[in-house]
Parts: sequence; C-alpha cells; structure tokens
Amino acid sequence: MNSPFGQLLVRWMILAIGVVIAAHVVTGIHYSDPGALIMAVLLLSFFNAILRPVLVLFTLPFIIFTMGLGIVVINAILFFFVGRLVEGFTVAGFWPAVWGSLVLSLTNMVLNGLMRSPGPRPPAAPKGPQAPGGDVIDI
Repeated sequence: MNSPFGQLLVRWMILAIGVVIAAHVVTGIHYSDPGALIMAVLLLSFFNAILRPVLVLFTLPFIIFTMGLGIVVINAILFFFVGRLVEGFTVAGFWPAVWGSLVLSLTNMVLNGLMRSPGPRPPAAPKGPQAPGGDVIDI
C-alpha cells in the first residue's frame, strides 16, 4: 500500500494484533470487548506518536546511561497509562506493562519485517577497470 492512509491502517492492524497477543500471553493484561481493544490501539498509537518522542527527549541521559533499557520503561509506562485510561482494557501493574510492551515490540518488529517489500535494487556497479575515455567528461 502506497497511500499514507493505507499505511496507517496497516500499522493500526499490526498494533492491534500485538495488543491481542500481549493480552493472551501476559497475565495481567485483559480487554473486555473489541471496542475497548480499538480504543486502546488508537490511544496507544497516539501516545507513541506524540508523547513518546517528548519522553525520549527528556529522558535521553537516562536512556544512554541504561544502554537503551529506558526505552522499555517508557513503552511500559505508556502501555500502563492506556490501561488506566481505557475502560475495558486492563493492565494490572508495572511488570505486566513491561512484558506487554516487550511482546508488542516483538510483534511489531516481526510483522513489519514480513510486510516490508524488498523494493527495487540499485544497479550493480560495473566490475573491472574502466576503459580510458569511457564515461568521463574532462573540462
């Protein structure tokens, strides 16, 4: 899909699949109905687009000091907040949020890797020495 709206829908579907897998795998994460799942996915995508970059910017020294583990903490906090804000979507505590965000990240990585098309390859460079007077323009 080349349209931006189509790409957004695919990203939302991948995020929804990740949340469903996290709810089935991690004890402490539950959703009551599909409406709660849709609201959780929309709010989580909004948080990832708006709040996450701001939090990463403000906590950059902590992220560097922990060698990237601060990103996991930020993702878990956002996941936990979604559980608190969306009625019908429950995240029981911080550790289920951590495991849920890890499952969500792994699912996103795998599904985005499967969805990515290889695209056109650049032409291969010619092998061997160039012949004198070839494609060179001298001024």
